[in-house]
Order: sequence, then C-alpha cells, then structure tokens
Amino acid sequence: MTLQHLKYFIEIANCGSISKAAKNLYVTQPSLSSAVKDLEGEVGIELFSRTPKGISLTTDGIEFLGYARQVMEQASLLEQRYLHKKPSRRLCSISTQHYAFAVNAFVNMVKKSGADEYEFTLRETRTYEIIADVKNLRSELGILYMNTFNRKVIEKLLCENGLVFYPLFTAEPHVFISSANPLAAKEYVTTQDLADYPCLSFEQGEYNSFYFSEEIFSTAFSKKSIRVSDRATIFNLMIGLNGYTISTGILSADLNGENIIAVPLKIDDFMEVGWIAHGSIQLTKQATLYLEELKSVVAEYGVIVQDYTHP
Repeated sequence: MTLQHLKYFIEIANCGSISKAAKNLYVTQPSLSSAVKDLEGEVGIELFSRTPKGISLTTDGIEFLGYARQVMEQASLLEQRYLHKKPSRRLCSISTQHYAFAVNAFVNMVKKSGADEYEFTLRETRTYEIIADVKNLRSELGILYMNTFNRKVIEKLLCENGLVFYPLFTAEPHVFISSANPLAAKEYVTTQDLADYPCLSFEQGEYNSFYFSEEIFSTAFSKKSIRVSDRATIFNLMIGLNGYTISTGILSADLNGENIIAVPLKIDDFMEVGWIAHGSIQLTKQATLYLEELKSVVAEYGVIVQDYTHP
C-alpha cells in the first residue's frame, strides 16, 4: 500500500466516479481501476460497491476512507515541514439545514484557514439529503435539529447509516418575520396570531415527510402555505407577503440585514440543533476547525453550547 494508492482511493471516493477521478488525476481509467483492485486485494476488503449505475463506498470503504484521509493529512504535514513543499489544497464539505449561523461559521472557517488553495463546499439542503451526504461522505458534517416529534425517526435513520448526532444547543421556537409585520411589536406570538399570515417552509422534495420538515409544528393546518427551496426566497416572502417561518431565533444581521426579526413563539416545544458525523471516522483538521467556529458563533448569541467531542 502506497500513498499513491490512498490518493487514488480518496479521489474516487470524492468524485463517486472512476472516470471523473481518472480525469482529475491525469491517469487512464484502466490504470486507476487496476490500482484500486490492487489496494482492495492487499487490504483484503471490498472498498467500493460496483453497479451498472456507478460505484459507491461499502461500509468497510467508509471506515477505510477515514483512516486514509488521516494518513494523507499527516504525509502532507511531513512534506511541508521537511521537504518545504507548499500546503496541499484544503478540502471540506458541510451539509446543513437553512441556518444563518451555519453560514457565519463557514465564513469564519474560510477566513481562518490560511490556505493558499482550497475547495470548500457548503450545501444548504433538505433534511434527508443531509443525512445521505454524510452517510456517503459527500460531506463530513451535517447540521440539523431534532425534537420530540421527529426524534425517533431521525435517530433510527442515523443508526441505520452508522451516523451519530452530537447536540449543539437547545432553542426555544421563534418566528422569523419582517420588521414591518404587524406582529413585530409583540413580546411573543401564538399560533392563533399567525393564523391569517402565510406560513413559509422549506420544501423537502421526494422525501416530503412531516418528520423531515425543518419547521416544528409541521403537521398543523395552515390556511396559507408556501414552500420554497432557499433562504433568500423565504426572507423575500417574509417582507413581500408578511409571511413567517418557525426556526431557532438565531439571526445574523451581518448576513440578513435588519429587515428580518425573530419573535418568540408561545408553544410547548423545542429544537435541539446538532451536527451529525460518522461515529467511527475521525474528522479532518478543516472540519474540526469548522466545528470550533460553529460553537463560537452560536455562543455569541448567548446560547449555551453543549460541547460534545467527536471520537
């Protein structure tokens, strides 16, 4: 087993395609396929599952990828220290529900990375896809919430995929509304107060289950309901239609301006926001840096951060 083997393996895992990885690595596809076969033969496990639709990591392959990334990180540090090579291109991918604080932390992570070259990905996406991204190592971390309604379903799905949920903070539900909304002056709002306003929520695509909703109280009937796919649109509809959405109460004036505010929602529920990752895979240095920034950003809002450490 050589560092070249590990480099090839990691690139294929990142691309999800041998042909695309071969193009990125400037090697022929047969040579790359042969190298992977040699690696699998040497370690005695099948790293990739091959089907007519393509390839994907096996359970053993997912675990092997975690170790391979660590080895390559350490090799890069040795080369920088003793061979005076410039730092390798930084990589990091995060999948999250639509939270401004997750974006803030990402901005801070990029600024503090100090990397001359990097390829970072931040995916604000649907709940089921966050879980799938982390399961398939498309992303190292996923950020989502659980509460009494969806916990059993989410935990079951995480367990089936070898993923672990690490609590970050617990939030009391708030509504996000325009500062010009008639409800903006209230100390808190009730579900009755919201009855005549458009209820805005993030659509969940193929997996449009109440359990995957980003908003609590998802089973409640609303006379006016609008589903959207991105955060910019939902904010525009809050301003243009006096709509509302239910979330954590944490807003970033730096990113979202002063036109959107959070008002407490008087309801007997909560949102436990956390991050998910593979339980058996050590995080890369860059993902660890993102987590540190995430905790720091959340703490700035006066939220008590639950500091659970990944193995």
